[in-house]
Amino acid sequence: MVPTESLSDPLDESPPWVAALADEEPGAADDAEWRTVLVGAAQHGQRLDRMLAEAVAEFSRSYLQQLIEQGAVSLQGKPVLKPAHKVKVGDLLRLEMRPTLESQAFRPEPMALQVVYEDEHLLVIDKPAGLVVHPAPGNWGGTLLNGLLAYSPACARVPRAGIVHRLDKDTSGLMVVAKTRSTMDALVGMIARREVQRQYQALAHRPWQGREQVSVEMPIGRDPRNRLRMAVVDLAQHAGKPARTDVELLAGSDQVCRVRCTLHTGRTHQIRVHMAHLGHPLVADVLYGGHPALGMQRQALHAFRLAFVHPVQENWLEFLAPLPLDMQQALAVAGLGYNPPH
Repeated sequence: MVPTESLSDPLDESPPWVAALADEEPGAADDAEWRTVLVGAAQHGQRLDRMLAEAVAEFSRSYLQQLIEQGAVSLQGKPVLKPAHKVKVGDLLRLEMRPTLESQAFRPEPMALQVVYEDEHLLVIDKPAGLVVHPAPGNWGGTLLNGLLAYSPACARVPRAGIVHRLDKDTSGLMVVAKTRSTMDALVGMIARREVQRQYQALAHRPWQGREQVSVEMPIGRDPRNRLRMAVVDLAQHAGKPARTDVELLAGSDQVCRVRCTLHTGRTHQIRVHMAHLGHPLVADVLYGGHPALGMQRQALHAFRLAFVHPVQENWLEFLAPLPLDMQQALAVAGLGYNPPH
């Protein structure tokens, strides 16, 4: 049993102090694999999780930490439950390679994906609101990653099924996915160099005031008062990263405004944080000061435009996705017109 959460290629051989036992022992689960690890002089005094990550290098440290906490690692027949336990030279550890929720999460799950473009190197999808992009605690299945693994065998051969950027669960719109490792590396570099154009449309509370175009350059970090949120922070006092969002008014009423947001960086919840900082939290974005309105029950944010130079074929690609039905209906209720992009 090899846990599929390991994103790197398995090493050809283990260090000499690792010995594989029989595939099964009496009472062992059918899908369990047993290992013994003899601690050498070079590993003396190391943390248990760190030593195991070196000794059983095809498995991630986070996966091994889960096994330790589950009691799957024993010393002299007794479970060792703390990843920070310091090992000693001569210790003989026994390790049962159990599947964890995380390791079982990376499995194919057929689902309907709205693919707007595909070639041998990449694909572009229009993600619906409500779809989680990547498995995480509370969402170990039913994610976009699971759907990609079922949709394309090529995605199963690259880390994270080729996902190079993310959208929040309740944000809809365009995402690019790599089908080869070289394409993935190229796209990650392009995003880091700001060579991928990403634009969103949002519906925000309160009537717009002031200039119709503004550039928000405010660093974003973890909210020091609420660790579940991000916030504009003072880098002299709190950890954070520079962030820039250009905001342009498209239409407005005495209650809401419809805006176009262009990302120049890709911080967590960036548009939601910057719009709230401007005094215009997104409609139905309760985490950042919004509230349900106009029929919207999720944050009114949609990634409608994605454009970049193809990393292999070097031709210009541009994709436009119309607003989903819930945002179109919200605009109609607000009395704001909408013309689909074309």
